Amino acid sequence: MKKLEKEYTVIKTKEQSDIAVLRCLRQENRLLKQRVELLEKESSGLAERLVRGQVDLAEGEEETFALAREVQALRRANVDAQQRLAVAQDEIRSLEMTIAENNSRQSSLEGMEGTGSQKGEELARCLQRELVRARLHAAEREAAERELTARIAELENENKSLRRQRVDNNVAHLQDELIAVKLREAEANLSLKDLRQRVTEISEAWQRHLQEHRQEAPATPVQSNVVSDIMATPKKLLRAWEGRSGDVQKLEEELMTTRIREVEALTELKELRLKVMELETQVQVSTNQLRRQDEEARQLRENLDAALQRERVLQTRQREFQHKYADLESKAKYDSMQANIRNMEDAQRIAELETEVSEYKLKNEVMATEGELRNNMDGDSDGIQELQEQVAVLKAEVMRLEAWKSRALGHPELSCAVSFEDDLEEDEKLKLILRRESSTSFDLSAMSRKPT
Repeated sequence: MKKLEKEYTVIKTKEQSDIAVLRCLRQENRLLKQRVELLEKESSGLAERLVRGQVDLAEGEEETFALAREVQALRRANVDAQQRLAVAQDEIRSLEMTIAENNSRQSSLEGMEGTGSQKGEELARCLQRELVRARLHAAEREAAERELTARIAELENENKSLRRQRVDNNVAHLQDELIAVKLREAEANLSLKDLRQRVTEISEAWQRHLQEHRQEAPATPVQSNVVSDIMATPKKLLRAWEGRSGDVQKLEEELMTTRIREVEALTELKELRLKVMELETQVQVSTNQLRRQDEEARQLRENLDAALQRERVLQTRQREFQHKYADLESKAKYDSMQANIRNMEDAQRIAELETEVSEYKLKNEVMATEGELRNNMDGDSDGIQELQEQVAVLKAEVMRLEAWKSRALGHPELSCAVSFEDDLEEDEKLKLILRRESSTSFDLSAMSRKPT
């Protein structure tokens, strides 16, 4: 009995483990179904967005095609208008020629009958009216031609702008996402099919196992009431296993465990494959994004190089302007220095001329005072002394001017540095010398006057 109870507990535990495995498989199946539904929804949304983008692109292409057809039609209309305009111009020229001929005929037939002149005038008026109408038609055609050319130019610009428009990055991103979702969906479907197949195989094996137990159960003999009681209990399923050997039971148990492990390993393998596919799709999407980013970076580098080139050109132009400004500034400084030098030379020349004039004036005054002194030698001694003092002062002034002139001519760079105090000291010295000379001259004049 204990042995049967142990076998029953073992079988129950196996059944419970198998039931748990089946529950896990069912739960995984349900999760996979939910994931497949989510992927289908996502793929449908992406497909709608992709279709919308493709529809927009198709509409843009249709618009460009319509614009191209309109441009071609306008070109054909322009060509027809030009041809009609050429025909009208030919008609105008022919009408002008006929009018000229009619005028010449009218001038030649002025002396003819009145009826003939009236007919000629009517014909001329008719021709003039036709000429006016032809010119109006020509002007209208020229205006229409100008409008058509302007419209053609506008349509060509629009066509160029539409051609230059690039494909939006969102469409490319949606395409990448759609490809990734399709791959994930296909892999999930494959894994789901494999799991379903494995689950069906396990369920069939389990059903066969149960059927075998049910068929072998009534083959056991009934020996006593105790045995009948035992068969009446739930342990009647264990009676079927009594006739089997332990080796077969162990092999079946090992087979079930290996199958369950195989299913677990396969599920893990499928999950890993799904992860690998997801990673591959992510890598593909990231590579596409990197390629687009590389293109954008290349364009930015080109823009940066162009900006740097413009900056270098501007810097060279700035340096050239700075050199020109420095040259002009140095030239202006040189011109200002030359002007200052010329002004100084002019001022020096003026000062020299003024000193010469003052010298001549002083010499003239000295000569005049000396003449007066000679004329008034017999006069009063006080007047003579005053005149001699004036002569001394004038001579001192002359000597001072000559000394200043000699300094200015000998050392022109030092003439500006002579101070006012030095001039005063020199003046005082010259005055003392002249006073002494005047006193000696006065004494000499007095001595010469005594013998007389």
